[in-house]
Amino acid sequence: MLTIKALNKTYANGVQALKDVNLEIPTGLYGLLGPNGAGKSSLMRTIATLQEPDSGSIQFDGIDVLQDKEGLRRQLGYLPQDFGVYPKVSAEDLLNHFAVLKGLTRRTERKEMVDGLLRQTNLWDARKRKLGTFSGGMRQRFGIAQALLGAPKLVIVDEPTAGLDPDERNRFLNLLSEIGEQVVVMLSTHIVEDVTDLCPRMAMIVKGEVLLQGEPQAAIDMLKDKVWRKRVSKASLPDYQQRFNVLSSRLVAGQPQINVHADSQPDDGFVQVEPDLEDVYFLKIHSRQAGIAAVA
Repeated sequence: MLTIKALNKTYANGVQALKDVNLEIPTGLYGLLGPNGAGKSSLMRTIATLQEPDSGSIQFDGIDVLQDKEGLRRQLGYLPQDFGVYPKVSAEDLLNHFAVLKGLTRRTERKEMVDGLLRQTNLWDARKRKLGTFSGGMRQRFGIAQALLGAPKLVIVDEPTAGLDPDERNRFLNLLSEIGEQVVVMLSTHIVEDVTDLCPRMAMIVKGEVLLQGEPQAAIDMLKDKVWRKRVSKASLPDYQQRFNVLSSRLVAGQPQINVHADSQPDDGFVQVEPDLEDVYFLKIHSRQAGIAAVA
């Protein structure tokens, strides 16, 4: 169990990245959902001991993370949002190098782990290829291979599917799901489907604050019978946005289609639709923005 209590972080420029964050994260795949700039990466870096919080506590598997950083690092696998590789080095050689740095000094043990991770991440056939020739999905799978060196109990992945094509994204998410059967895996993303499809539990963070946590389906059920859809003209869209709580709008065949949150049919032409996590996501973001505007 990863337990985070009353975590706060304000940067030198005055931006408060984390505001009294409290989370309990069990074994399995845990989604951290929020827009860009929400504080997800700040939270990940703090848990990974790459930066100090201003206040609060983090406990993992009996380790006081803020007091025993080395103890946490021995249990940690981390794939940051921006993961660089040496383009002229093969996957096998670089993973072997990382294994040495991780403390796997016995040659037989190291080879066994490196070979096993290359197979687990489906990179065995490409192990001799230079990393500069890898696709985005292959690079991300190599990134998770290096994160799994040393059999960590906590794995943190920050925006891992950004920029991947659908096939690579599915392959990578399937890999994370398998890993999450045994350890705590924190998946930070702004892609709602990543959380809906994979994560038994999640938290939603906006402007450094946790606005929602729990099971994705439970969050979706809160909007049962309260989401309505209609296709409107471009000219009338501003009027609908003014009159109703429009969760989202998207162009369908060149015409805006809006989802509205309401207890009953908002207007003629609206049809009730099943909510999804994206509706919850936009409702929480809009409510948060409205609250800030009201205070201002």
